[in-house]
Amino acid sequence: MLPQHEHAVQVTKETLVLEGILGLPPVSRGVIIFAHGSGSGRFSPRNNFVARRLQQDGLATVLLDLLTGDEADDRRKVFDIDLLADRLLLAKDWLGANSRTKNLGIGYFGASTGAGAALQAAARDPSNIKSVVSRGGRPDLAESYLPSVIAPTLLIVGGRDEPVIEMNQAAYDLLACEKKLVIVPGATHLFEEPGTLEQVAEHAGRWFVRYLI
Repeated sequence: MLPQHEHAVQVTKETLVLEGILGLPPVSRGVIIFAHGSGSGRFSPRNNFVARRLQQDGLATVLLDLLTGDEADDRRKVFDIDLLADRLLLAKDWLGANSRTKNLGIGYFGASTGAGAALQAAARDPSNIKSVVSRGGRPDLAESYLPSVIAPTLLIVGGRDEPVIEMNQAAYDLLACEKKLVIVPGATHLFEEPGTLEQVAEHAGRWFVRYLI
């Protein structure tokens, strides 16, 4: 059962229906679209944890299944960054048409492969995209788009996630926007160690508040 300020929503286009959760604080000062990693969706416990932390900062959140049930069973679509970015842009258009969110600046929060989709979407349509945060992300999956990203971008990586650190450092060098790379000491890829996900939420909250509000 969802908290009182969270609502089940559907983002639709023609025959496509994407299930989501819209979290609306009493006073919303911006809205964050979450882009999940492979095998995850709107019920991701980690992204829900971060979303509820952001709601405390007065930020609305959208946790969306970027793939339908049938698509999620197709491994090619799970790693189709172009398709995932298309779905984020659809969610962005939906927010712009929703009376509760149409006047809010937008940020993307991408985890794992979702970070690549978020950065691609930010580059393809930068209008009203105020900032991007990547958690344990694969920004390298959007490599050709990175120099075109203009939204301030925060890359957060676990200190024990060595291969992903290298990928993020390479992506950081390609970004021409305002940017920051944060390495959380002792954290592995999923930030399962005590206190590490809280650090992710704190870093993300400060970044979004700085640029969305």
